[in-house]
Amino acid sequence: MSLHRPYPPVSYDGEGGEVSAWLRRSDTAPDLTYPGGGSCEYLATGDATEGRFGLYRWTFGEDETGPDPHFHRTISEHFYVLSGEVRLYDGRDWVTARSGDYLYVPEGGIHGFRGGGNASMLLSFAPGGPREDYFETLARRQPMTEDERAAFMDRHDTYWV
Repeated sequence: MSLHRPYPPVSYDGEGGEVSAWLRRSDTAPDLTYPGGGSCEYLATGDATEGRFGLYRWTFGEDETGPDPHFHRTISEHFYVLSGEVRLYDGRDWVTARSGDYLYVPEGGIHGFRGGGNASMLLSFAPGGPREDYFETLARRQPMTEDERAAFMDRHDTYWV
C-alpha cells in the first residue's frame, strides 16, 4: 500500500548535478575496536551526511555483548543483519534475527541488541546525530559517577527502561 507522500523539499538546485559522492572501501580499517574484539566502522556519520542519517557497520566479538532495552526521543534506529545471528529486542521480546533480517525502531520505540560469534549488522540512525562520541566513550570504559553517566546518556538521547 502506497501512501503517496510527496518528496521532501528540494535541497539541491544546481543545473547539471555535481561530483559529490564518496566511497568507503571494504578494506578500510574499523574506526573503533571494542575490548573483546568487536568493532564499529563509521560508514556515513551524521556530519558527513549533513545530519540526514548515520550508518555504521557493527561487528560483534566472539562473546555476546550489546545494550539492554532503551529508547531515543529524537532519532529512529535501524538494524540490518549482515551475517550470523543478532538478538534484537523489539519492545516486547528478544527475537533472533539472521542475515537479511531488518528491524526499524521509530523515535520512542523500546529496543536493544545483543550479538556474538563475530556476527555483523548495519546500524543506522535518522536523523544523523553525533553517535560517534557515544560509541567511543563507551569503548574507553572510562569511569563515570552516576550523575556523569546520567548526563552522558541524556546528551546522547539514550533512556534506559
